[in-house]
Amino acid sequence: MRLFHFSEENNIEVFMPRQVEVATPRAQGQEWLNDPLIWAIDDWHAPMYLFPRDCPRIFVWPTASTTPEYLTAYKKMTTCRMVAHIELGWLDKLSQTTIYRYELSADGFEDLGDAGAWVSRAPSMPLNVERIDNIEKALEAAGVELRVLPSLKTLAPLWDTSLHVSSIRLRNTLD
Repeated sequence: MRLFHFSEENNIEVFMPRQVEVATPRAQGQEWLNDPLIWAIDDWHAPMYLFPRDCPRIFVWPTASTTPEYLTAYKKMTTCRMVAHIELGWLDKLSQTTIYRYELSADGFEDLGDAGAWVSRAPSMPLNVERIDNIEKALEAAGVELRVLPSLKTLAPLWDTSLHVSSIRLRNTLD
């Protein structure tokens, strides 16, 4: 299994556990997820982080529990494994941002069982780093369709489907 951390910084020699910027309400017993940690993502879910850090985005893909009705609708919508949505106001930033994909050893990381997220409480040195200058091309190569919308609010009904829906940084939406 491969784990990655994405950053706009190109000179990280050691990842140190750090406090989350905005604490998230957690279920009882999971409050520790707001403690200083290193966050990583597995290979399959990695495209979710091929974006400027603060860019709000919503992802949709079918899972084993997706109903036939929604699976058929998804397959009519795209042939990609995942669809990423951003707001039009973030498109320029996306096209101008360079992202660095750091590969981390899985040693010491715990699987959160949630959309490929892993965490560690111990420092971690990157195994290697890859510079990504063309995010849209990297998304396409990963089998992800990028859709640009005036507003992400129009996607609210997706949470009522049997498709998997993940959102990141929605607090930064432009509208």
